[in-house]
Amino acid sequence: MRGVTLVELLVVVSIIGVLLAWAVPSFNLMIQRNRMASESNGFVGDLQFARAEAIKRGQPVTLCPANATSTACANSATWSTGWIVFNDPNGNQTVDAGEVVLRKQTAWRGTDTFIGTQKFFSFSRDGFAMGLSGPELIMLKTTPENTTLTRCVKLALTGRQQVLSGSDCK
Repeated sequence: MRGVTLVELLVVVSIIGVLLAWAVPSFNLMIQRNRMASESNGFVGDLQFARAEAIKRGQPVTLCPANATSTACANSATWSTGWIVFNDPNGNQTVDAGEVVLRKQTAWRGTDTFIGTQKFFSFSRDGFAMGLSGPELIMLKTTPENTTLTRCVKLALTGRQQVLSGSDCK
Protein backbone atom coordinates (compact mmCIF):
# COMPACT_ATOMS: atom_id res chain seq x y z
CA MET A 1 0.00 0.00 0.00
CA ARG A 2 1.24 3.41 -0.95
CA GLY A 3 0.72 6.53 1.19
CA VAL A 4 -0.02 10.10 0.14
CA THR A 5 2.91 12.46 -0.20
CA LEU A 6 2.93 15.94 1.26
CA VAL A 7 2.96 17.47 -2.24
CA GLU A 8 -0.13 15.49 -3.29
CA LEU A 9 -1.93 16.52 -0.11
CA LEU A 10 -1.08 20.20 -0.67
CA VAL A 11 -2.32 20.05 -4.28
CA VAL A 12 -5.65 18.55 -3.19
CA VAL A 13 -6.06 21.11 -0.39
CA SER A 14 -5.26 23.94 -2.84
CA ILE A 15 -7.84 22.69 -5.35
CA ILE A 16 -10.47 22.42 -2.62
CA GLY A 17 -9.62 25.98 -1.46
CA VAL A 18 -10.02 27.40 -4.98
CA LEU A 19 -13.33 25.59 -5.49
CA LEU A 20 -14.66 26.85 -2.15
CA ALA A 21 -13.56 30.43 -2.89
CA TRP A 22 -15.49 30.24 -6.16
CA ALA A 23 -18.61 28.41 -4.89
CA VAL A 24 -19.34 30.05 -1.51
CA PRO A 25 -20.28 33.53 -2.85
CA SER A 26 -22.59 31.97 -5.43
CA PHE A 27 -24.16 29.83 -2.72
CA ASN A 28 -24.72 32.89 -0.48
CA LEU A 29 -26.42 34.72 -3.36
CA MET A 30 -28.67 31.72 -3.98
CA ILE A 31 -29.61 31.62 -0.29
CA GLN A 32 -30.43 35.36 -0.29
CA ARG A 33 -32.48 35.07 -3.47
CA ASN A 34 -34.50 32.14 -2.08
CA ARG A 35 -35.02 33.90 1.26
CA MET A 36 -36.35 37.02 -0.50
CA ALA A 37 -38.70 34.93 -2.64
CA SER A 38 -39.96 33.05 0.41
CA GLU A 39 -40.56 36.23 2.44
CA SER A 40 -42.40 38.08 -0.34
CA ASN A 41 -44.44 35.01 -1.29
CA GLY A 42 -45.48 34.50 2.34
CA PHE A 43 -46.77 38.07 2.50
CA VAL A 44 -48.61 37.78 -0.81
CA GLY A 45 -50.12 34.48 0.34
CA ASP A 46 -51.54 36.17 3.43
CA LEU A 47 -52.86 39.09 1.34
CA GLN A 48 -54.63 36.57 -0.88
CA PHE A 49 -55.93 34.74 2.18
CA ALA A 50 -57.30 37.99 3.68
CA ARG A 51 -59.01 38.89 0.41
CA ALA A 52 -60.53 35.42 0.02
CA GLU A 53 -61.76 35.44 3.64
CA ALA A 54 -63.40 38.86 3.13
CA ILE A 55 -65.28 37.52 0.11
CA LYS A 56 -66.17 34.25 1.86
CA ARG A 57 -67.35 35.91 5.08
CA GLY A 58 -69.07 38.82 3.34
CA GLN A 59 -67.38 41.32 5.67
CA PRO A 60 -64.08 43.23 5.83
CA VAL A 61 -60.87 41.41 6.73
CA THR A 62 -57.71 43.30 7.70
CA LEU A 63 -54.00 42.45 7.59
CA CYS A 64 -51.68 44.60 9.73
CA PRO A 65 -48.23 44.50 11.35
CA ALA A 66 -48.53 42.65 14.66
CA ASN A 67 -47.72 43.92 18.11
CA ALA A 68 -45.26 42.01 20.32
CA THR A 69 -47.89 39.43 21.36
CA SER A 70 -49.45 39.04 17.88
CA THR A 71 -52.89 39.86 19.29
CA ALA A 72 -53.35 43.39 17.89
CA CYS A 73 -52.03 45.77 15.26
CA ALA A 74 -48.80 47.65 15.88
CA ASN A 75 -48.88 51.31 14.95
CA SER A 76 -46.19 50.79 12.30
CA ALA A 77 -45.66 50.23 8.58
CA THR A 78 -42.78 47.79 9.24
CA TRP A 79 -43.98 44.38 8.13
CA SER A 80 -40.82 42.33 8.85
CA THR A 81 -41.80 42.26 12.55
CA GLY A 82 -44.69 39.94 11.70
CA TRP A 83 -48.35 40.49 10.92
CA ILE A 84 -51.84 39.25 11.68
CA VAL A 85 -54.96 38.70 9.58
CA PHE A 86 -58.29 39.19 11.37
CA ASN A 87 -61.97 39.57 10.56
CA ASP A 88 -62.92 43.21 10.93
CA PRO A 89 -66.71 43.57 10.51
CA ASN A 90 -66.74 47.20 11.67
CA GLY A 91 -63.79 48.07 9.38
CA ASN A 92 -61.85 50.02 12.02
CA GLN A 93 -58.53 48.17 11.50
CA THR A 94 -58.41 47.30 15.21
CA VAL A 95 -58.83 43.87 16.79
CA ASP A 96 -61.92 44.42 18.93
CA ALA A 97 -63.66 42.00 21.30
CA GLY A 98 -65.25 39.20 19.30
CA GLU A 99 -63.05 39.70 16.23
CA VAL A 100 -61.00 36.61 15.48
CA VAL A 101 -57.33 36.57 14.47
CA LEU A 102 -57.39 34.22 11.49
CA ARG A 103 -53.68 33.97 10.80
CA LYS A 104 -50.40 35.06 12.42
CA GLN A 105 -46.96 35.52 10.86
CA THR A 106 -44.06 35.73 13.28
CA ALA A 107 -41.21 38.20 12.91
CA TRP A 108 -38.44 37.33 10.50
CA ARG A 109 -35.26 36.03 12.09
CA GLY A 110 -32.94 37.79 9.63
CA THR A 111 -32.13 41.43 9.08
CA ASP A 112 -34.14 41.93 5.90
CA THR A 113 -36.49 44.92 5.96
CA PHE A 114 -40.05 45.02 4.62
CA ILE A 115 -41.44 48.53 4.80
CA GLY A 116 -44.31 50.37 3.15
CA THR A 117 -46.32 53.49 3.87
CA GLN A 118 -49.54 51.65 4.75
CA LYS A 119 -50.11 50.46 8.35
CA PHE A 120 -52.82 48.00 7.34
CA PHE A 121 -54.54 46.44 4.35
CA SER A 122 -58.27 45.85 4.51
CA PHE A 123 -60.40 44.06 1.96
CA SER A 124 -64.10 44.68 1.50
CA ARG A 125 -66.66 41.92 1.12
CA ASP A 126 -66.28 42.17 -2.66
CA GLY A 127 -62.47 41.75 -2.50
CA PHE A 128 -61.45 45.35 -3.17
CA ALA A 129 -58.69 47.00 -1.14
CA MET A 130 -60.12 49.59 1.23
CA GLY A 131 -58.46 52.82 2.37
CA LEU A 132 -55.89 53.09 -0.43
CA SER A 133 -55.57 56.24 -2.53
CA GLY A 134 -53.71 54.36 -5.25
CA PRO A 135 -51.56 51.28 -5.75
CA GLU A 136 -49.38 50.55 -2.70
CA LEU A 137 -45.77 49.31 -2.83
CA ILE A 138 -44.10 47.52 0.06
CA MET A 139 -40.32 47.23 -0.34
CA LEU A 140 -38.39 44.14 0.74
CA LYS A 141 -34.63 44.77 0.99
CA THR A 142 -31.68 42.70 2.08
CA THR A 143 -29.26 43.89 4.76
CA PRO A 144 -26.66 44.78 3.60
CA GLU A 145 -28.66 46.03 0.64
CA ASN A 146 -28.31 44.25 -2.69
CA THR A 147 -30.48 46.22 -5.14
CA THR A 148 -30.65 43.33 -7.60
CA LEU A 149 -32.43 41.26 -4.92
CA THR A 150 -34.88 43.99 -3.87
CA ARG A 151 -38.50 42.90 -4.17
CA CYS A 152 -41.74 44.83 -3.92
CA VAL A 153 -45.28 43.74 -3.36
CA LYS A 154 -47.72 45.94 -5.25
CA LEU A 155 -51.34 45.99 -4.15
CA ALA A 156 -53.86 47.54 -6.54
CA LEU A 157 -57.18 49.09 -5.53
CA THR A 158 -58.91 46.07 -7.05
CA GLY A 159 -57.17 43.85 -4.48
CA ARG A 160 -54.79 42.30 -6.99
CA GLN A 161 -51.27 41.59 -5.70
CA GLN A 162 -48.12 41.54 -7.78
CA VAL A 163 -44.51 40.79 -6.84
CA LEU A 164 -41.93 42.98 -8.61
CA SER A 165 -38.16 42.69 -8.41
CA GLY A 166 -35.07 44.84 -8.80
CA SER A 167 -35.51 47.89 -11.02
CA ASP A 168 -39.26 47.19 -11.48
CA CYS A 169 -39.85 48.40 -7.89
CA LYS A 170 -41.03 51.89 -8.76
